Amino acid sequence: MAALQGEIASIRIQIATTDIRRQTEKKTLDAAWFHRAKTALRLKQQELAQVTVHLATFDKRAAPNHRDAFKDTLIEVVRENCNDQEWAGLVQRARDLHASQGGNHG
Repeated sequence: MAALQGEIASIRIQIATTDIRRQTEKKTLDAAWFHRAKTALRLKQQELAQVTVHLATFDKRAAPNHRDAFKDTLIEVVRENCNDQEWAGLVQRARDLHASQGGNHG
């Protein structure tokens, strides 16, 4: 990601320095070069956006949120304090309630 950001900065600097040099030398704009440079800049920015989105989804999958962690802990505590028959009854009640609310789970 840092490499992409560096490439984007480099393209921007090239565009800016070329434009400043063109202005000081009172030359015309090289439209073909400018178009290629702007296209390269746009493609690098799109690539950076895709990498950023991909990394954001990876982070969400890698670290469970606080609520999920609490639910896991709650289940662990309840499971420790129930015998097998009570646990099976609670699981069935949860499945029935979840199904009545339109959910679908194991």
